[in-house]
Amino acid sequence: MKLFDPHIHMTSRTTSDYQAMAEAGVAAVVEPAFWLGQPRMHVGTFEDYFGMLVGWERFRASQFGVRHFCTLALNPKEANNPRIAQGVIDLLPRYLTKDGVVAVGEIGYDDMTPEEEKYFAAQLELALRFDLPVLVHTPHRDKKRGTERSLALVRELGVPEARVLIDHNSEETLPLVLATGCWAGHSIYPFTKMDETRMVALVKKYGPERILVNSAADWGVSDPLKVPKTVAAMREAGIPETTIETIVWRNPVAFFGQSGQLDVEDVAHRPDVDQTRLFEGSSVLRGQTPVVQAGQRARG
Repeated sequence: MKLFDPHIHMTSRTTSDYQAMAEAGVAAVVEPAFWLGQPRMHVGTFEDYFGMLVGWERFRASQFGVRHFCTLALNPKEANNPRIAQGVIDLLPRYLTKDGVVAVGEIGYDDMTPEEEKYFAAQLELALRFDLPVLVHTPHRDKKRGTERSLALVRELGVPEARVLIDHNSEETLPLVLATGCWAGHSIYPFTKMDETRMVALVKKYGPERILVNSAADWGVSDPLKVPKTVAAMREAGIPETTIETIVWRNPVAFFGQSGQLDVEDVAHRPDVDQTRLFEGSSVLRGQTPVVQAGQRARG
């Protein structure tokens, strides 16, 4: 079965992670722009970061047979930084039309400050302007209130709910999201957020409609193989293969396909792997023998 990880921060991961993911069936990923772990001091650092997401990282994924897409935004945490916030908003229009950009995100709330709401709204308006879907980060603290306010802001600004993915859901927030037309993402973590067993219970209760799972793997304690591990848990629990395929492939393809940047037929094929290629003179290899192989159609 082909798998899609619709929220994973691959700039924090190694080439070995790409290889392991490909071997486990991950054929495509979406990498949202996010906080790098410490405050950025200059708008120019975002320019380099966005350039890397649409350039080097896209190339690096292809070298292991994985299709890489991204979402771009000012993240909620750094919306509170007056040194950079407005400058990043002004920068975004230059990048939202780049190849492989499939949504505005991740945006939303961290501490639910007035600044966060201001830039959340500004980026929802950018999504409308550029006809892109939206990836919304729900806060780690006070998640229910953050989810409720996120859904309210989406409605207030007239963003079509079918083009909004509310991420990092829990048992408490999932019913709120499913009561709307929005999509519901779930981040599967080793020790926090959602785990495989809890996710299985949610799928049994609610089914697959508008539900996605992701690893959200980043520079912290996380696991880039959480999507295939969740698939294994769903199979062990007796969840039908059609339901599993909907959650880990059809739903992310359908949601991000609304961007016009993700061709449904194309993404079903693994890209050709040619590790003799370079990107701006750089290779993913360090003295290893390059692998060259023709891409194959990912199997459903």
